[in-house]
Amino acid sequence: MIATLEGTLDRRGIDSAIIKVGGIGFDVHIPSLILDKVGAAGDNVLVYIHLHLKDDGVTLYGFSCQEELALFRELISVSGVGPRAALSLLSSLDAQQLVAAITSENAAFISQVPGIGRKIASRIIIDLKSKLEKGWQETALPLSQEDNDALSALTSLGYSIREASHALGSLSCQAELSLEEKVKMALRQLSEG
Repeated sequence: MIATLEGTLDRRGIDSAIIKVGGIGFDVHIPSLILDKVGAAGDNVLVYIHLHLKDDGVTLYGFSCQEELALFRELISVSGVGPRAALSLLSSLDAQQLVAAITSENAAFISQVPGIGRKIASRIIIDLKSKLEKGWQETALPLSQEDNDALSALTSLGYSIREASHALGSLSCQAELSLEEKVKMALRQLSEG
């Protein structure tokens, strides 16, 4: 079984990369949020691998650290959540945001991810909440209702959940802001970026 790949990042796609190892190019599916952490074309990279076997072939999924890989494996252990859905979750939300949403039972937040409905979001929470509370308790801060409302406001204006959560995440270090102030500052940041 393949546990890691270390080689040269040949090229990147939206949610995949070709990593050359010993003259062989491996096509590795990597969540887009994680792909930014892995590196740029030409860099020497190390990714942690989940090898997924199906009737029609073998697919490699890559992650920048073992914690992301473990979360991916937890997600695909949930009935109804396959590798593509788990990839979509980790492409839209970083690991801490996703764990925070699961442990705070925020199905509305999770179901905003493309391809994830309310039913699947609820199933993820039921199956993973207790597991993730033990392993991620120090890193995952629960999402406030205000953050959830601000995210909903930004996504209703046409921004993707990834763009909105990134903009709101950069505001987290600032003092207590009202909902309107968060949305205004996030909009300002999104228009500049």
